[in-house]
Amino acid sequence: MNPFSEALTRPSRPLLMGVINATPDSFSDGGQFVHIDSALLQARKLITQGADILDIGGESTRPGAESVDTQEELARVLPIIEAIRRASSVAISIDTRKPEVARAAIAAGANCWNDVSALTFAPDSIATAVDLDVPVVLMHAQGDPKTMQLDPHYRDVTGDVLNFLVGRIGQAIQAGVKLSNIIVDPGIGFGKTLEHNLTLLRDLPRFVALGRPVLVGASRKRFIAALDQGAEVGDRLGGSVAAALFAAQHGAQILRVHDVTETRQALTVQTALIDF
Repeated sequence: MNPFSEALTRPSRPLLMGVINATPDSFSDGGQFVHIDSALLQARKLITQGADILDIGGESTRPGAESVDTQEELARVLPIIEAIRRASSVAISIDTRKPEVARAAIAAGANCWNDVSALTFAPDSIATAVDLDVPVVLMHAQGDPKTMQLDPHYRDVTGDVLNFLVGRIGQAIQAGVKLSNIIVDPGIGFGKTLEHNLTLLRDLPRFVALGRPVLVGASRKRFIAALDQGAEVGDRLGGSVAAALFAAQHGAQILRVHDVTETRQALTVQTALIDF
């Protein structure tokens, strides 16, 4: 069984997706893991801390980020995926909008395609997902990373995001993507204001009701700073853990996090208190 799919069959707690950004400009850890040695060291650290999945990305999708050439993105992620796969059987997700990158990453040992564009970036995105036949994350984003935070607005943010995801699920299935391979992500921080993000987190049960695993990536996002007097990225641990616990309570099955140890410990205590 695909390691990613196998992990989803273990429902004792939400799966923890540890982040490794092989980029010089990611908002949280840009430049730290661009070399194979540092990325592999981080991968081993995250696995030891309890990460179920490693999410490898070679193109920053922070607000205002510029796009990256396909060949550059491939050069960033493939050696790291290959090195991790040689060292471990951990589930690996490739965080990319580009079908060509997804295809090469899966061939190199990745097990899942995490697509912030929900298979809309390229004409052959859905066809590639069909061919790859691996779990795929369909995430909502309003606009692209360069422009998404300029003036995000919705008629009804939860309804609009739900309608988008339902539409993308339908199109993917019609093209041949297996329903069992689809994961949804409301896209916290991707073309959303503070109020939009809080509303989506509060309304997570409506996304869970779609019947597919829900992924939430709130770790270190700007909305935490908006609530806490502009806290810098490195000072958003408390808010990140609070968001993760809330998401878990409301049905999220995958949590994309930077701080695996702290999130795992918080989930362990939360579960013990609920089950006591």
